Amino acid sequence: MSFQNPVFIPGPTNMPEELRRACDMPTLDHRSSLFGEILHPALAGVKKILKSESAEIFVFPSTGTGGWETALTNTLSKGDRVLAARNGMFSHRWIDMCERHGLKMDVVEAAWGAGIPLDQYEEILTADKNHEIKVVLATHNETATGVKSDIAGVRRALDAASHPALLYVDGVSSIASMDFRMDEWGVDIAITGSQKGFMLPAGLAIIGFSQKAMAAVETATLPRTFFDIRDMAASYKNSLYPYTPAVGLLNGLKRSTEMLLSEGLENVFARHTRIACGVRAAVAAWGMELCAQSPDLYSDTVSAIKTPEGFNSLDIVNLASEKYGVAFGIGMGEVAGKVFRIGHLGSLTDVMTLSGIATAEMCMVDLGLKVHLGSGVAAAQEYYRSEFSEIKKAAA
Repeated sequence: MSFQNPVFIPGPTNMPEELRRACDMPTLDHRSSLFGEILHPALAGVKKILKSESAEIFVFPSTGTGGWETALTNTLSKGDRVLAARNGMFSHRWIDMCERHGLKMDVVEAAWGAGIPLDQYEEILTADKNHEIKVVLATHNETATGVKSDIAGVRRALDAASHPALLYVDGVSSIASMDFRMDEWGVDIAITGSQKGFMLPAGLAIIGFSQKAMAAVETATLPRTFFDIRDMAASYKNSLYPYTPAVGLLNGLKRSTEMLLSEGLENVFARHTRIACGVRAAVAAWGMELCAQSPDLYSDTVSAIKTPEGFNSLDIVNLASEKYGVAFGIGMGEVAGKVFRIGHLGSLTDVMTLSGIATAEMCMVDLGLKVHLGSGVAAAQEYYRSEFSEIKKAAA
């Protein structure tokens, strides 16, 4: 692997030099007033990224998985019922975590490549007349399959059933890259991590709690210590942590939110959409298909590309790494060996993306697939050129 080449995995993502410098800082006394000058702007920046006016933000030294555990243990009790769909590796892992915590699961099985089945959610919630279901889980962007689900649609299903369940959303590979509207969509807990859209190293679990979720904390009985948000909230009031914080990463988060907000969230989302569309144009030119079953499900942060029947997609990933020093994502779970993934999120440009498309083409040709060298690059170039022209016209 070459450190000179950008990575095309769906996280950790490429880091801008400015954020690397922000994380690389001298030791700071985290009980001094200087720490508060890092902590509070970072929390406020995350709140804006989530598009929330009232959410309480918590940042733990952990990853997105720790964020999931924070959500569950702070608001639920053993035996509580939870509704979830299994349509990919990360929704599967969240279900597994719930089961390990002694929660009763209502699991809707969906194809890997499908989105959350909103009609089944609504049917189950409507049938739950006694409101035994306490929480509905939703994976906004299923990283393993490149599928984006409709979170606003999940909220509509809850409202149509007049159901009071809390809505928890895994936004690990969507938040800060794709449009996320915590307040508008009625999301009660939003979960993400530092290593994807925020363009930082792995190491921070970033969670937003609605006021409704905060109220649930007081009656929940699942054990929590490290992830107890009550301890964290009490410490925040004094510009402290209940234990040693990851100061450098928090400083990076502060700067990351500043950079994203300076670019403008809508511009950030448009950039990701544009880059993703170029990748999709390349996939079509190769004569291949995405794992996502329809265009409305296409993710703007990762494309899972199906390879021909009988071909091991892992060969592309391995050859890219060994011969060209470039990283692509492997297939996981039910799509292992059937797809390879191009991550196109975080610190990425059209030009950087073209290098990844070119590398994937070289690997496929090297491995004997019937792909015309340059076809995907040309298709993406054509898209990026035309898109730039449209932007220029609109600005005139």
